Amino acid sequence: MSLLFLVPVLVLVVFLVLVFFWSLRGPATKTLDQFQAADFECAGRRHATHGPQIRQALDHHDLQYLASAGEAHLVRRVRRDRRQVVKDYLIALHGDFDQLLRLARAIAALSPEVVAVEEFERLRLTVQFHLRCRIIYFRLLLGAATLPQISGVSDLVSHLAARLETALQELGERAALAVELASSSDRRDLNAV
Repeated sequence: MSLLFLVPVLVLVVFLVLVFFWSLRGPATKTLDQFQAADFECAGRRHATHGPQIRQALDHHDLQYLASAGEAHLVRRVRRDRRQVVKDYLIALHGDFDQLLRLARAIAALSPEVVAVEEFERLRLTVQFHLRCRIIYFRLLLGAATLPQISGVSDLVSHLAARLETALQELGERAALAVELASSSDRRDLNAV
């Protein structure tokens, strides 16, 4: 066996062992009273409102126009400023994603039957999100980040937000049904007396 084959296999085995031990850890011990109201505010779609600005920041037509006008120093400055805008957008996406993960933990604590995002799925989404963001960040440093890559990360966050909204709606429906059942049983007890 060559060393070239052994290294990737060893890396894969180490990764699987880490995932195994991570899955064996106990559930989060955060009780319901430790969740704050902000954990239940679903602001995971704030990033979607800035889509046109990000499209504009990644548009090369303005830079081509400035270059044709002979403003090389202005082109460099605009390119640098636009990269910073996209970096700030990625930071905002991180914030939205983290808030959505907190919301998923709160939903799981409130109702284990309503599983918004299962533990392994949450790990997969987290790894996928952070890996994509890192790739975009490095491509930004090289000046090669494109809108489809950033849209893909944004869509990942939007998809998670939509799933959590569905889970919250189901949780609300179950709570309303439980209240209705409790109040109807109370009325039957009053009529029997």
